[in-house]
Formats: sequence, structure tokens, C-alpha cells
Amino acid sequence: MSLFRCVLTTSTILAVSGFGLAGAQAAALSDAQTPSGKQLAPKAASSGKTLKGRAGVSRTSARGVSAPSQSGAAPQAAQGNVGQVATGKGVSPMAAQQPVGIAPAGQTRVSLSPSQGLPEVVTVSALRRPVRADDVGSSVTVVTDEQIATQQRRTLPDILARQPGLNVVRSGGFGGTTSIFMRGANPNDVKVRIDGMDINDGSSASNAFDAGQFVTDGIGSIEILRGPQSGLYGADAMAGVIDINTKQGEGRFKPFVRIEGGSYGTFNQAFGASGSTGRFHYNVVLSHYRSDGFHEIPRYIERYNEANRAQRRAGDRNDNRSANVKLGYDVTHNFDLGLTARLIQANYHTFTSYDQMFTPYNGDQLIRDQNTQNEAVVRGTAHLSSFGGRFDQVLGLGYMTNRRRYMQDGSYADGEPAMTDPDYYRSTRLKVDWHGTVDLRKFGTVLVGAEHFHDNINVSTDDPTAPVHTSAGMDTTAGYGQYEGNWNRILYGAANVRYDANSRYGNHVTWRVAPAIHVPNTGTIIKASAGSGFHAPSLYQLFVNQRGAGWAEEGNPNLKAETMIGYDVGVEQKLLHDKLHFGATWYDNKVRNLIQSSSYVLPSAGSAWGDYIYSYGNVGHARMYGVEAFLDWKALDTLSFALNYTWTHARDTENDALLQRRPQHKFNFNTTWSPVKDFTLSGNILYTSGWRDYPLVGENYCATCAKGHGYFTIDLTAHYKINRYISVFARADNLLNRQYENPVGYLQPGRAGYGGFTLNY
Repeated sequence: MSLFRCVLTTSTILAVSGFGLAGAQAAALSDAQTPSGKQLAPKAASSGKTLKGRAGVSRTSARGVSAPSQSGAAPQAAQGNVGQVATGKGVSPMAAQQPVGIAPAGQTRVSLSPSQGLPEVVTVSALRRPVRADDVGSSVTVVTDEQIATQQRRTLPDILARQPGLNVVRSGGFGGTTSIFMRGANPNDVKVRIDGMDINDGSSASNAFDAGQFVTDGIGSIEILRGPQSGLYGADAMAGVIDINTKQGEGRFKPFVRIEGGSYGTFNQAFGASGSTGRFHYNVVLSHYRSDGFHEIPRYIERYNEANRAQRRAGDRNDNRSANVKLGYDVTHNFDLGLTARLIQANYHTFTSYDQMFTPYNGDQLIRDQNTQNEAVVRGTAHLSSFGGRFDQVLGLGYMTNRRRYMQDGSYADGEPAMTDPDYYRSTRLKVDWHGTVDLRKFGTVLVGAEHFHDNINVSTDDPTAPVHTSAGMDTTAGYGQYEGNWNRILYGAANVRYDANSRYGNHVTWRVAPAIHVPNTGTIIKASAGSGFHAPSLYQLFVNQRGAGWAEEGNPNLKAETMIGYDVGVEQKLLHDKLHFGATWYDNKVRNLIQSSSYVLPSAGSAWGDYIYSYGNVGHARMYGVEAFLDWKALDTLSFALNYTWTHARDTENDALLQRRPQHKFNFNTTWSPVKDFTLSGNILYTSGWRDYPLVGENYCATCAKGHGYFTIDLTAHYKINRYISVFARADNLLNRQYENPVGYLQPGRAGYGGFTLNY
């Protein structure tokens, strides 16, 4: 009871002191239907331009807050609140009747009075075109740039950790390998895209997206689709999709500079400019993030390894340089071109528990791991709207490359240098895609599309004792279709089907249906969805070839894709003139042909033990089910509260064992208060229960022998806009200095303080 007593006490303190949850500005209702059924600004929507409301907000069950824009301006909490979109919200008649105007670059704006309730949310990724989240049966959360800025979350993992249905696991501090578990599924079952380009890392063993070095600068919105989404997005969207969109520039030339410093040797700089001139619009953000001195090894592991003084003081160092660019040109009133690019160059030096295990061999020396990452994602689009918006189509060409290098520095106790021959992991992806939307007016819309991918990996090392060389590629061609419509604005629904043909693992057909019912005159919405998904084996799992003294790692070219059938059903309610929203969603997913690592001993001449051979195989079944619940309350125009709760149960149904790194309970509470103009305060409480994990100490080794202990953290942020040119901000993370690991063996940062300023023009 002590934990819940502490949570209740802290919540009361925040409420009394006036911390409240203010929302972030909403994506505009571009291309969404008005009560009359008229389509709004299909051009801006279909071309992927940022959709945002002037005073409305986008709702997320992470309880994001009304936030300053990238330039640092802090809007009032009165401008709106944040709400849960996990099951969608009904269209507010009051909100729907607000004046809608066409903003520069064809964007639609929606003005909402501060006295109104929680604003509506628009999702693009759920149906590949902008629609109100209320009208979508899928479970979706939308996070805006304003929310990110007010919460002062500088990295993508920090944002995702607060979202419902997600568990984010990071090996240490900023820069550490980061995995995203969605609804209890594996991290490689989550497809991540940025501006329409798929960015899961093909050079990794599992093809999972690593968010460790992904910063939030330049992000305009993050859409999180939960449940099998392969019907629209193909392989690796088995558990869901995280769709990241870059912010679009508009209006006058607006440069900014942000400087931030704080704990763990943090020194961050970001600068850029956005705006438009004539038909050309742009947004460019460059950033440099540096931290040094964070020690990630728990004390009990140090005692077990008999660590020396130097090893107990060794810290991690991360240096991240990123660039995010979005350019657009409106050739005519119905034809435009776009180009986006995100570049990451990062150097991560660590001293981990695994390095410390070899103390007897290293002596007083520190053997550090060096991880270097160079990633580039580029995508160009051409968008054409024809027949007065009745037919809208987008042609895209994207390219991604990821180059990672791993090596060690330092010397062993005998003076021999550590691993100086680096391991290289390289991957490339080329994507060509097209989709078109036919607007049938009162009869709904039809979407058709096609995609082609070419993926390639190269894994190699120059180490003569363990040579590695794997080079492989594959091609995927896919086509998909979708119908969406509604009956009397009571029953909404969408159904899609997709066919994927792959040169390595065969062909797959996937589907999804998602209805939503608006109960008239009640504020009640009932939502449901069902669909299939699949996760493709990675090129690494299929073809890796790595041999050493007494061991080898071999790929399995006969691997089959994992498959899933999943469904969810939920209900939500609006009360108090749309100022109170609450609801819950039940989900259930079943997985077959799980891909897991395997090993066996191969007898070897001259060896008493033989050679250990590591590979991969399709084994077992799993089931993941649970509940996602939320409550949002706009108590005052300047004071709001929001919380979400996730219950997850994930087991291997072959042996009834818990799946590792899936906490059963997760709770997030957020509140923000704007007592005076241009001043915003925000507080957040995150609680995560215990989980099963891999052990790092002891003689036993299995997937779930260790238990991760639950934890909760309290974060506070403040922002004040002094004048139109300068604003200051500060935040305190993990205020109670909770020492916790996630995953087991990797400490997360304790109490930390940060502050800085933003200059705008």
C-alpha cells in the first residue's frame, strides 16, 4: 500500500499546487468531413503535410501537455487538453461547428474556444488518409510536437515510455540500445516509419527498430497504431505501427536556438529555421546532444564481480549529432513535391556489466565498448489531386542506410590490446510506393496502393580468430486495397486486405476490419477491430555466417514468418460537455511460428566438448491479452488531468512461461497548470510493475530466471516565455531518485536536473 499511498499523496500535492494537464495543439481536421459531409483540404492531407489546429489539441493517453512549439513559445493550457485516443472519441457537435479556414500551404485550421471540451483528434496513419480518430475502429494515439516540447522530452524513448500499451526497455542511459514492446509482442513486431519510409534496422539480428539515438527535434507528430496492421503496412506490423511525421514549415522566416545543460555532463544545442516563401516551405533542425559520466552498473553486480575502484567509477559517454529536414514546393494548386531527410551520427562509449565480468582478465584496466552509428533516411514524394479532389494520389521514393561499427578500446591485464578489429553491420533499403484514394462522396472512399522494397545487409569483421562475412538481399512486392464508409454517421467502418510476395520467405495475405458505432445523443462510442499480421525473418536470421574457436552462428534459410491473429473491443464515454472522457479497450493476440534462437553441440575432432552451434528456428505459440484504460478531465480552462493504465498478460503457450520484459501493470498520470500567461508547469508520474528477465549474475541462465523490480518516477517541468524573443525552461527527472533497472542489469538515470533557454525571432 505504500506505493499507492505515495502516488495518491504526490497527485494531491500536484493538484493543490496547481499542476494540470494542458493539451498540445491538435492536428487539423484537414480532409476530415464536416457535418455536411464536405471534404476539407484533401491536398494538404494526402501530401503528408503537417495537420495542426490553431487552438485545438491532439489527444494522447500518454497525457501529453499543451506545449511550446519548437521555437519555444508556450501556449496557454486553456487552449485545450490531451485525451486518450486508444479507442477513439466521438465527434463533438460543438467542435464540428467551429469555423474552418484554409491556412498557408493548404493546411486546414480549426479554431476552438478555450471554454469548450477536449478537442478532436485527427489520425492519418490509421487509414492512410486524415480522419477523425472518433470514426476509426483501430486503437490509436497521437502525440504532437507541442506535447513533446512542454514535457521537455528530448529523446523518442522518453516519449514512448508514457504511452499506453508500450513498454520501453533501454540498456542504460541516453544512447543505449532501446527496444519497444507493444501489447506484449516482441520489439521486432512493431513497424516504425518516418514520413512514410520504413526504418526498422535490417542489419540487426531481429530487424527491430532501435530508438536509442533518435531525438525528438523536428518531429511534428507521432501516431501509434496498436493491433495487427499488416493489412495496410505489411511485414513487421504484426503488433502495430509507430508513424513519425516531420514538422512542416509555414508563415514567416522563424529561426531559433536552444541551449540546455544539466546532470550527467549533459550539454545540448539545437538550432534551425522554418517558414515559407511563395510556394516553397521548409523546416530545418540541427542538433548536438552530449552526455558523459552516467554509471549504468548496479551495485550488487559490482559486488558479485568484485569490481575495482576504477570500474565502479566508470561512466558512459554519448555524442549525438542529428539533422532533420523537410522541404516542399507547391508546383500548382493541385500538384506538389516534397523531400524529407533525417541524418544521425552517434558515438556511444560504454562500460557495462558484461565488461565488468572479465575483471580477472582485465585487472585494473577498463575495457570499454565503442558503438558508432551512421544513419540516413531520405524520401521524396509527388502528390496530385485530380477531379476536384475526387482522386488523390501520392508517388514516393525512399532510401535508408544504417552503418554500425562495434569495437573495444583498452588493454587486458597482460598488456594485450582489446578487440581492435571492428565488427561492421550495414543495411540498405530502397522503397518505391504509390497509393491513390477515390472519394465516392456519400458512398465512402476506396484506397488502392502498391509498394516494392529491396533490402540488403552486410555483416563483417577483420578479426582472424572469428571471421564474419554475410552479405544477402531480398525483394518484396506488395499490393493492398481498402474500403471506408459510414451509415448515417452512426456506424463507421473500414476493411482492408494486402498481398506481400517476398523472394526469401514466401507470400502472405493479411487483412483487417475496424468498425465504430456512435450511439446517438449519448456521447458513447463502441469500437472494435480484428486483423491478421506477420513478422518476416530478418536477413541476419536467414543467412548470418559467423565462426570462432569452438563456436559458430549459422542462419536458417528455411525460417517461416511469424503470424498473428488479433482483435480488440472498447467503449468510451464523454461527459460534462466533453470535458470528461474515459474508456477502456480489451485486446487479445495469438502468435504462431515464433522465431527463437537455438543451439546444439557439434562433435569436433580434438575437442572434448565439441563446437557450440547457434542458430534460429520456428518454435512454439504465444498469447498476449490485456486492457488499456484512460481518463481525461479538463477541470478548468487552465487546469487538466489525465491518466492511463495498461494491464498486460503475455505467455508462451507451449510451456506456460511468462515472456520476458513484459510488466503486467503500467500507470501514467500527467497534470499541467498555466497560472498566468506564458508560464506552464507540468508533472508526471510513471509506475511500472515487476517483470521476468535474463539474469546477469549467478550460475543459472534462462530467459526468465531474473525478476525486474517495479518502480515509479516523478518528473516536473516548467517553462516561461519572457518575451517574444526569449524563453527559459527547467525540468527535474526522477525527483525521488529511484534506483531502478530496465532491463535487469542496466541502471536507469537517477535524480537529474536540466535547464536552458530558447532564442526565437
